[in-house]
Amino acid sequence: MSAALPSGPTRRLNWRLVAAVIAGAVLVLLVVANAHLVYVAVASQPDCVAHIKAPEQARTMDGVAYRAARSSC
Repeated sequence: MSAALPSGPTRRLNWRLVAAVIAGAVLVLLVVANAHLVYVAVASQPDCVAHIKAPEQARTMDGVAYRAARSSC
């Protein structure tokens, strides 16, 4: 006796196409994420904060104080 064959057309999954779609989606995600980081870096401008401006003012009890390398304010 012979086994019954499927009557309709069977579709096989094209793994190369699936891999290409996944790789493309990952690439698009990376580009969008990097574009967002560049946008945030360019668009945001931090406000001026109070900090020590002269090296002689940088004396604290424990001897450690931080100051801006170059003040923009």
